[in-house]
Amino acid sequence: MHGLVLVNRYLEVLRPAIIWCDSRAVDYGHKAFSDIGKNFCLTHLLNSPGNFTASKLKWVKEHEPEVYEKIYKFMLPGDYIFMKMTNQINTTVGGLSEAVLWNFKDNRPAFEVMDYYGFDYGMLPDLVDTFGIQGHLTTKAAEALGLSAATSITYRAGDQPNNALSLQVMHPNEIAATGGTSGVVYGISDTLIYDEASRINSFAYVNHSADVPRIGSLLCINGAGIQYAWIRHQIASEGLSYDDMEELSSKIPVGSEGLRILPFGNGTERMFGDKNFGAQVNNLQFNLHSKNHFYRAGLEGIAFSYVYGCELLKYLGIPISIIKAGNDNLFRSKIFSQSIVQLLDCSIQVFDTTGAVGAAKASLIGGGFVDMDEALISNELVGVFEPDKNNQQYHDAYHLWKNDLKILIENR
Repeated sequence: MHGLVLVNRYLEVLRPAIIWCDSRAVDYGHKAFSDIGKNFCLTHLLNSPGNFTASKLKWVKEHEPEVYEKIYKFMLPGDYIFMKMTNQINTTVGGLSEAVLWNFKDNRPAFEVMDYYGFDYGMLPDLVDTFGIQGHLTTKAAEALGLSAATSITYRAGDQPNNALSLQVMHPNEIAATGGTSGVVYGISDTLIYDEASRINSFAYVNHSADVPRIGSLLCINGAGIQYAWIRHQIASEGLSYDDMEELSSKIPVGSEGLRILPFGNGTERMFGDKNFGAQVNNLQFNLHSKNHFYRAGLEGIAFSYVYGCELLKYLGIPISIIKAGNDNLFRSKIFSQSIVQLLDCSIQVFDTTGAVGAAKASLIGGGFVDMDEALISNELVGVFEPDKNNQQYHDAYHLWKNDLKILIENR
């Protein structure tokens, strides 16, 4: 999602891919939002052009004109994988919406953005359905992958839609979440929902159509698992596992005895207007705090950023009663998950699945081997986190953390 790959007419890559969290295009997106018009962008694109794929392409046009003039097609990274397997270039409505190049009101590519940035329409990939025969493996690709020649490719989507699909989140007001390098809460709506302040982004979900809208509203926290990994590599003793860190964290009381961490250290944060705050460690007391406090404060800081973001989703009219998550990320942590449910008064259901499983099941649907209901019935529930009435200490800790955030926002 949101990355940029460029190829020439010989399907050769012209420059290294610009990945989703690379912040170089922020200023171009802000100017486009103003020049194209805030109302048009939100009502038709559901987003500001922001730091997404279209704006990244504009950066290349301005800063690398010798590369730009050789472009045959631009793609998302997933579209490039497809190209390598088939020698074809195409994308989906979901893909164009993630590039902020889909006009939802008129159900077509956003030629308005293409025109504003001065892009040739010919650089757009062809459109295919999200589910269905999109192409077939070449002989070379089949040999490399150990598959039969002409094997069909029947589905594609980004990591967050795949995660939501794997969790059976397919209908309005259902919520999926993941806590990997970044953290995401992904809510489904049946209306063309958008955030006036562009803090939360809305894209076409895998089962979206013009007649039956299914919009995935995506809250992204860039500094999630990457912050916890930083703590493990830079602060924890060598050889300490995440399970070990969880056990040591549990010895520290809720609120980490005043140690607070703001985890926003992985590039610009969309929910703060594409600002690059950097992470912060606050109220460190040399005579009180230990490594164990850092482990717990790291988990709490990420959890609090989820809660802050979920409050924005609630503001947009997406209720948060049950959050579904896979069993391969931060939601395995009791401290992390319990902090969220206590503050949001919701439950978290953890399933033995991943986004990769969702993609595999979806490929069966796209190939006509099973229908949607058949493909999504086999998830095993492996854990549930429920709130209890003993939550005042969580609210006190969150209040202090949110005050730190308020000061950070006001000073930037």
